[in-house]
Amino acid sequence: MKKLFFIFLLFTASIFSDSLKNLPGITQKTKSIKSIYNTLNPKSVLQYFAFYELYPETQEGKMALKKAWKLLKQDTDQSITLPNMDITMMISLVNNQSMVFQNNIDDETLSFLESLGKTLKNRTLKGHTLWDSQEIKNLDYKEIDLARALFLEDLGSDKESIYKIRYYEVCLDLMALQILSKLKDNYKPIDLVHAINDFIFYDMRFRFPPQSLQNSKIDVYTLLPSVMDTRRGVCLGVSILYLSLSQRLGLNLEIVTPPGHIYVRYKDENNKITNIETTARGVNYPSDIYLSIETKKLQLRNMKEVVGLAFMNKASVFWGTQKYEETIELYEKAQKYLDDDLLLKHFLGLNYLFVNREKEGKELLKKTKDLHVEYSTSKDTLAVDFLDNKADIESIKSIFLNIDETRESIIKKQNILKDVVKKFPKFRSALMQLSSSYLQLGREKEALVYLKKYYEIDQNDPTVNYYLSVLFFERYDYKNSWKYYLNCKKILDSHSHKPKSLKELEDSLKVKCPKSSL
Repeated sequence: MKKLFFIFLLFTASIFSDSLKNLPGITQKTKSIKSIYNTLNPKSVLQYFAFYELYPETQEGKMALKKAWKLLKQDTDQSITLPNMDITMMISLVNNQSMVFQNNIDDETLSFLESLGKTLKNRTLKGHTLWDSQEIKNLDYKEIDLARALFLEDLGSDKESIYKIRYYEVCLDLMALQILSKLKDNYKPIDLVHAINDFIFYDMRFRFPPQSLQNSKIDVYTLLPSVMDTRRGVCLGVSILYLSLSQRLGLNLEIVTPPGHIYVRYKDENNKITNIETTARGVNYPSDIYLSIETKKLQLRNMKEVVGLAFMNKASVFWGTQKYEETIELYEKAQKYLDDDLLLKHFLGLNYLFVNREKEGKELLKKTKDLHVEYSTSKDTLAVDFLDNKADIESIKSIFLNIDETRESIIKKQNILKDVVKKFPKFRSALMQLSSSYLQLGREKEALVYLKKYYEIDQNDPTVNYYLSVLFFERYDYKNSWKYYLNCKKILDSHSHKPKSLKELEDSLKVKCPKSSL
């Protein structure tokens, strides 16, 4: 029991830092202990514990301990003794902006820490009672405890792994209890959303990783233990943390996956949506910001699918380094949680091609020719072109070559794509990427060349029509800009889709060149 609060403070190191900063007079001897006590935030468990650690023998210190304990919904008469701690060491830990894994907590202390969260809502989930990942895979998505499922898949189930899982779950419990302690008794679900946002993004200071790291280490910044340790996460990593806390707090959230992204949202009883953008400190962006020329509808996921998405993120790292066997292994693992996901089948089929499992790859690609039909205004062209012999396996590989945003990297891939287009002039994915590479370099004239070649092959691609309209607009060729705008609008009207970006293009055209003048 002696290590209990030492562990507790480590779990919430950044709040402890804020607590010290917000305790006026701790270093000013002229201020009385009572006046310092009166400055404590009445909803801050950690400030009370920090104060008690500094003044354990005073009346105010004992009152602070009782109040902290009450905020955690514990018996205020229970006798607790804080260990001696090196405050300088604690501040040093805080400055590192990371948590410190403790591998020597005895079972009695760990069990006691677990008991603190006994009333949290995830305890009612069947998935929280299981320690076998195979049994969890067989659960209905409504019974999945997201954190437990991910921890077991990531860490395993041997003795050492079970300890780590219990440790990290206690950490999540204590986070949830901290959030609850700041709420009024009659709080509403939307109050819980704001409280989680404040805790994750402002108290704990979770952040999106630097651009230079997010692509190369997307798996690290997705896995829950790493996200918790570093307080850094990509959209999926922080969304997983958010969902793990929401399950403990009984907050029902929707999981939304626009192409290449994920975020969560709360929908109240009147269907009012509050979006929670986990890469931007929980900002409530308008829903239409996630739509585009191509994306007409947002796909919703469930907790079970999120486990599979974590493996897909991890697989992308191996794919990026052309380790196709490892990529396949992770995609096949993801399949156990994403039964009928067309995008997963599509990616798995491509990687089968890359390891000479062409028959299996083609079978999957035949099933994914209608990929994204429900959510997109255009069909996937890559599988269609390959099956129609307009591309080969090596040319497909070139589509997925990584670039690091440097000019040299862009040009290197661009030269490879040029060779692909010479060999397969009707390979639409290569034409699109080649035009995009020129746009990245600010060379619009060359980009137009390849976009027009694409248009000659397929006039019904809304994105190509949109890009052509924008580029002609920027070159003051309003006649052609109107032409491709109207083509794009006609296609999108057939989908009953009116994206904001198309409306903005129309408004700009009307200002520069009213249709009547053409």
